[in-house]
Amino acid sequence: MSGIYIHIPFCKQACHYCDFHFSTSIKKKEEMVLALAKETEMRKSEFNDEVVETIYFGGGTPSILTIENLRFLIEVVYSNYKVVENPEITLEANPDNLSSDYLIELSKIGINRLSIGIQSFFEDDLQLMNRAHNSAEAKECLLEATKYFDNISVDLIYGIPGMSNEKWLQNIEMALSFNVPHISSYALTVEPKTALYSFIQKGIIPQPEDEVAQEHFQILVDKLTENDFIHYELSNFGKENYFSKNNSSYWLGKKYIGIGPSAHSYNGEKRGWNVSNNSLYIKSILQNKVPVETETLTKTDRYNEYIMTGLRTIWGVSLDRIATDFGDTYLNYLNQQAAKYIEDELLFVYENILRTTKKGKFLSDGIASDLFLLNLE
Repeated sequence: MSGIYIHIPFCKQACHYCDFHFSTSIKKKEEMVLALAKETEMRKSEFNDEVVETIYFGGGTPSILTIENLRFLIEVVYSNYKVVENPEITLEANPDNLSSDYLIELSKIGINRLSIGIQSFFEDDLQLMNRAHNSAEAKECLLEATKYFDNISVDLIYGIPGMSNEKWLQNIEMALSFNVPHISSYALTVEPKTALYSFIQKGIIPQPEDEVAQEHFQILVDKLTENDFIHYELSNFGKENYFSKNNSSYWLGKKYIGIGPSAHSYNGEKRGWNVSNNSLYIKSILQNKVPVETETLTKTDRYNEYIMTGLRTIWGVSLDRIATDFGDTYLNYLNQQAAKYIEDELLFVYENILRTTKKGKFLSDGIASDLFLLNLE
């Protein structure tokens, strides 16, 4: 099974922390939709032997598209690819776009999962992040969305400067009050070339503190575990049968095609990424060329990616798979590097699977980087 990701590179306004590719001008929206459709058709030969299990509209802000735009793009996928009977079709959405009428129409065109960018239920947090919606819209959209959709994910951000543990807990409890079955939650990170980075450099906003983020993370894990959520990936929590199939396929190394400017693709051997420029993307597609750069992954690249994704998930890193797919040199290196983290109770091995402990989960990316192998090939 494989997936198709469609990047919608438009937003009403720029969030201060965001470094994804998007434009706040929607003048070329209709041209972009046609280009996305054409790229989808142009690349169908890549999936001749694949069945599409997930279609994911990401961004940017996909809910900026009309129902007609979305229906058209879904139909293009169905016309050119083999699709399972009940695919997971996800739309990332902002609260200010989710009117009752829009939600009803989304449910009619095949969208069956919403990923809603709430980020916080508090007005001061939303203003600090420059979100396009307000606190009232955050709550109202969830009231409406739960009338028409069962499979809803809410995004929340922790580690925001000035956010107390109590305030963070209130955010989590508010999300839980809507009975959503999935929550994705991320620490506020400061990326170069963002407004947030500039404000911190100028002293307008204080630097987020790692200690605060770690406390918030533990509160999140404890609270959601109490409420029967499974912590299946570092930033993702789902009730049983509500894990994101799209994201899980990335972590489990399945193939996917990324459509649109800046979108990434993976076929098991090569990774590709489209140009991050709307005008250049549209121009290239009109010339019947996919503006993509590719790299062939070495065995070491594939080992490092497996370590990174495995340690972030409940599936962990199979030592048997390391031995089979990569060989004894890799396995011996992994065991040697992991030993100190096992001794410090940050990693453990059970049934020949290497996983993070509860204490090690928040540190999984840093631990993984220390298990990477460099320059073997």
